[in-house]
Amino acid sequence: MNSEFSPHIGPAEDRLHRPLKDLRISVMDRCNFRCPYCMPDSIYHEGFSFLKSDERLSFDEIERLARLAAELGVTKLRLTGGEPLLRPNLPELVERLASIPGIEDIALTTNGMLLARQASALHAAGLHRVSVSLDSLDPAVFAHMSGGRGDLQTVLDGIEAARAVGFPRGVKINTVVQRDVNDVGVPDLLAHFRHTDVIVRLIEYMDVGSRNGWDRADVVTSREMMTRIEALWPLYAVSPAYRGEVAARYRYVDGGGEIGFISSVSAPFCGSCSRARLSSDGQLFTCLFATKGTDLRATLRDAGHGGDDEPLRQALAGIWHRRTDRYSEERQERRSRAEAPHGNRAGEKIEMHYIGG
Repeated sequence: MNSEFSPHIGPAEDRLHRPLKDLRISVMDRCNFRCPYCMPDSIYHEGFSFLKSDERLSFDEIERLARLAAELGVTKLRLTGGEPLLRPNLPELVERLASIPGIEDIALTTNGMLLARQASALHAAGLHRVSVSLDSLDPAVFAHMSGGRGDLQTVLDGIEAARAVGFPRGVKINTVVQRDVNDVGVPDLLAHFRHTDVIVRLIEYMDVGSRNGWDRADVVTSREMMTRIEALWPLYAVSPAYRGEVAARYRYVDGGGEIGFISSVSAPFCGSCSRARLSSDGQLFTCLFATKGTDLRATLRDAGHGGDDEPLRQALAGIWHRRTDRYSEERQERRSRAEAPHGNRAGEKIEMHYIGG
């Protein structure tokens, strides 16, 4: 591979001069929910063939890749799924990742069902923050949006347990807003967490994957949602905490706390995207809307434990150097030209449960 890809010359940048700063690691392709916008039960039924244990990356392999990613400039890791808390002994992995030089932030995205029983161990292992996916406080809507698999009170108990152990960078709620599904209930969700240290982030419903029947008419834009919220509680903008932060931050004028808006559909942020995604079987993806990844598991296992890391370094650097992804911006450009939507024209997109959100 060309020497310009070598990590020894400094942090990796892609073709659009975006640095590699964040690595999202899916540790489990399975999930105990069947959210219609991610893993509809009609497809991911009891007979669906998920990965076998030996097909997933081991903790040794994940740690090795994370160390090499840190050498390329990654400072933030996020553990995702599927549902990551289904992976046995996850605190052990957190502890190992926390020891990697250069890693400053380790986060977890979870549906919260198993959080109460693991929050203390995750905190002790060095996890910095937790994001809980919670789309509604209405039991019927919650049941629909979790595919009938979750229990609302158990999730709320998990959030309270996470708050109680005191993760250094706190707890956030991720809410995917869909028109005529859960949008009406958003104020109730916000009211529940106002005047607490929990930040709710409202996420525009995205065309992730190819199996959720996405229609732009189902999207409630951040601007529309903000108008509804400000009729109840006025907001003011807050500066981003760091370059490339995906959520636009706002605070309640009355001191009720902070909320965020993630606007991938109406206001794409591809230009500052610094995230790569590693699937649980070792495929590296450079975009949430990717059609294919690059297999690193084979390179890992060919090298063997304790083997030469240079092929992996070169592979990681080369993948990022060649990156040109800007799917959400291209979707927006097609819309501004009044083109008919065609999804991802290059082929079916990878499903969200496989590479995390």
